[in-house]
Amino acid sequence: MRPFFATLPMSLPAPTPDALAHSQELQQRLQEEIQAADGWMPFDQFMGSCLYAPGLGYYTAGAHKFGAAGDFVTAPELTPLFARALAHQATQVMALSAPHIIEAGAGSGRLATDLLLALEALDQLPESYGILELSPDLKERQRQSLEQRAPHLLARVRWLDELPEHFSGLVLGNEVLDAMPVHCVTWQDGAILEKGVALDAEGGFIWQERPATGRVLEEATAIAGECLLPPGFSSEVLLAGPAWAATWGSRLDQGALLLIDYGFSRREFYHPQRHGGTLMCHYRHQAHPDPFYLPGLQDITAHVDFTGVIATAFPAGLELLGYTSQAQFLFNCGLLQELEALEPGSLPYLKAAAAVQKLVQPQEMGELFKVIAMGKGLGDSLLGFSQGDRSHTL
Repeated sequence: MRPFFATLPMSLPAPTPDALAHSQELQQRLQEEIQAADGWMPFDQFMGSCLYAPGLGYYTAGAHKFGAAGDFVTAPELTPLFARALAHQATQVMALSAPHIIEAGAGSGRLATDLLLALEALDQLPESYGILELSPDLKERQRQSLEQRAPHLLARVRWLDELPEHFSGLVLGNEVLDAMPVHCVTWQDGAILEKGVALDAEGGFIWQERPATGRVLEEATAIAGECLLPPGFSSEVLLAGPAWAATWGSRLDQGALLLIDYGFSRREFYHPQRHGGTLMCHYRHQAHPDPFYLPGLQDITAHVDFTGVIATAFPAGLELLGYTSQAQFLFNCGLLQELEALEPGSLPYLKAAAAVQKLVQPQEMGELFKVIAMGKGLGDSLLGFSQGDRSHTL
């Protein structure tokens, strides 16, 4: 089948010829898989291939993703003060469990590097810092970041290909759940339909609905029982992210799983005003809603239903330790004190102050991003949730 040439939205920059050829190769593979599957592919499978297909997916190929030259900027990329505040929470968790950290999906390696340096300054270095990473390209970038900025700490870092059977300490994930594949669902009068991907007459990707079945139907039915959904309401059902968090229930012996991501409690997530869901794509620092545009070259994300996360993780053995906004968590962990430690009026101070505004302002990252902690055997309340805990909203 000939490659499908996606229509370029006028506001988005054109890809290079090499990048376009890369995307067309993934498109052709997806077209063939859809044809072989009776002309329909559930969206979670499509999203998973776009992001993680070996050698072709967004996170498994060599595209530059993070920072000013990439497609989006994460909190650790804005300022090292993010990691310095987080270091205080990491110190407490390690003191209550074991001096080990695992970071899932470490991106460019900026958070790992900054966090290790911040812990060193506090004389609280972990004995080991594991990085769970699927992308060979990102593993190399992470290694380079550490070699350039903290070469003396590289011996403490190890890269993991799979989750450990047993672990005690802190498990950290910044913007991990939002990049896990989701199912797309429409609730109609008396019916729940799953939205998948089919092909039009020219081989282009189009939405097509089929009756939901299995776990998708079960979860969508439960959501409809908890939330007021108007007929025709469309959104995402998250299964992979909560299931991943729940796997730590049998692996975490003592410690905390700390996840930072954008999202809501269930009733906020499935609010009638949020009709159409939260699916969003990021390409060259521009957001748009078309997941079929240039597969393999853009990020595809969905917000996190944090109620669904703890509802799946709690029966697996994890306690809810706290849930709050990113702004409140960072304030509790001493973000402003870290800023005040810089020389007032200096260029580093002014740059850091601007970054802090983005981290905590409600109209920026402060309210949209949430922090949830789950764990075992810690006993004490966690520093990051000492004020403004919203666990009761889940």
